[in-house]
Amino acid sequence: MAETPTQEQTTTATINNAPANVEVDTSFENDSSYGDELSSYSASLISSVLDYRHENGRRYHKFRDGSYLLPNDETESDRLDMLHELFLQTLHRKLYLAPIKNPQRVIDLATGTGLWAIDFADLHPQAEVIGCDLSPIQPTMVPPNVKFLVDDIESDWAYEKNQFDFIHARFLAISIRDFGKLIRQCYRSVKPGGWVEFQDWDGYPYSEDGSLNGTKLQLYYDEVIGAFEKAGYEVGPGPKLEQWFKDAGFVNIHVEKFVIPYGVWPKDPHLKKLGAWNQAQADASGYEGVALAALTRHKQWTKEEVIVLASQARADGRKHNIHMLHDFYVVYGQRPEN
Repeated sequence: MAETPTQEQTTTATINNAPANVEVDTSFENDSSYGDELSSYSASLISSVLDYRHENGRRYHKFRDGSYLLPNDETESDRLDMLHELFLQTLHRKLYLAPIKNPQRVIDLATGTGLWAIDFADLHPQAEVIGCDLSPIQPTMVPPNVKFLVDDIESDWAYEKNQFDFIHARFLAISIRDFGKLIRQCYRSVKPGGWVEFQDWDGYPYSEDGSLNGTKLQLYYDEVIGAFEKAGYEVGPGPKLEQWFKDAGFVNIHVEKFVIPYGVWPKDPHLKKLGAWNQAQADASGYEGVALAALTRHKQWTKEEVIVLASQARADGRKHNIHMLHDFYVVYGQRPEN
């Protein structure tokens, strides 16, 4: 059993895995090889869950219609699977960083295609793993210790208090309006001594050399971020997670920050690989998928206007002289024993 944290143990540990600056690979030549790198199903389904919304050529969830602005079709599922690999590459093949021991009951919030939950269940066969999401898009052939539920994590939770040994959430940016409430619900539902870990973006891109400024790529992010903010979503939760964890009452909070490039322009081999995966997921209809509902529903853009902007952003993203970066945060904390 974990020790009860003392006042001296409740300090926050912060590790910055982002380099001071990312060196450009000046010997770069356009290498197409990076493009090549690229239980049972248990859910309480109401009739509307599978009655999907079809809009602008994409498919969206129907349960709690409109609360999530990204598609849930096969194209988006493929992109989410690419993001799963990107995050694994970022964390050097680790699913989580929290110092959990012998977890018995685990939940993955907004599980998406369920790959994290499935991988965790394989790694911890003694654990019961729940993945919950608005859309039932997860596979049916999964380890026997995994089950998937259709649920809205922004609603008041029906889970019992002190139920989980570990609560995990990844990439909830642009999908959650009130992170503070969500993390407080995690605090109530995790067992004393248990851990909660969130992995998320700072959604605002940047370039260290100013090469992003004035590009169509920057315009894309300005417009899309503005649409999500207008709709009330948090677009940059990563750097705010630490404070939300403190406010909820967690102790032994640990913060790690990673830099993820876009494209294969970095000289460092690890960053180059991350950039390749990041570009691959965006090129796989990511630009359109992220922007369509946000801009057409909340900024009155037409589908055609969104497609043009997405195409321009994609073209800029393929230019070696634009050095876009994102920051990615992993934050975990422990609920005190008492």
